[in-house]
Formats: sequence, structure tokens, C-alpha cells
Amino acid sequence: MRILEVYRNGQRAGVLIQHNPKSYEFRYDDAWLANENLPAISLTLPKTRQTYKADHLFPFFFNMLSEGVNRKLQCRQLKIDENDHFGLLAATATHDTVGAVTVKPVKSEDK
Repeated sequence: MRILEVYRNGQRAGVLIQHNPKSYEFRYDDAWLANENLPAISLTLPKTRQTYKADHLFPFFFNMLSEGVNRKLQCRQLKIDENDHFGLLAATATHDTVGAVTVKPVKSEDK
């Protein structure tokens, strides 16, 4: 299991979890949900208490990744499999992203 904290403009909005290559979850933090002035991180992930589940990386997060030659170069330099979208997101979306959303890997305690 791998976990990323999701931030919008530097404020923690929720967590993105990969249980395995075919099982993903996203959920908003209670504090983010309680503040009516804070928007959803994406139109495809509206603010709700429900946990979003998918068998692939959510399109919003997938679209934060580079494409083509840039992706190949990043994967080669970072030694990440090109099909490990979650790993690439964790390695490249920690700062200086195109939008307001960034992620921060959470260290697993069982390693």
C-alpha cells in the first residue's frame, strides 16, 4: 500500500491511496470538508464524505503526469517503471505543478 497526502495551495485536502495496481482510493480530510470556503480539488472529485474508489489512477491525478518523451526521460532518470503512474506522481508532483494541487508521499511504517 502506498499513500500520498494531497494538498491544494499548500493546505492538506485529503489522501490518495494505492492498495495495489488495480485498487485506488481518494478521500477528503474532515477539516477540508467542514470548511465551506474550500473548493473540491477537481470537478470530477466533488467534496463529499464518501471515499472514491477506482481500479485505475483517477484521471485528475493521471493528468498531472508528463507525457511522451518527457515521461520517458523522467522514468529513466528516476528509475521508475513507465507503467507505475502512482510512483511517477509521487516522484514528480511534490512541488511546482501546473495547477494548485501537489502531493506528498507518506512513509510507510512497515518498511
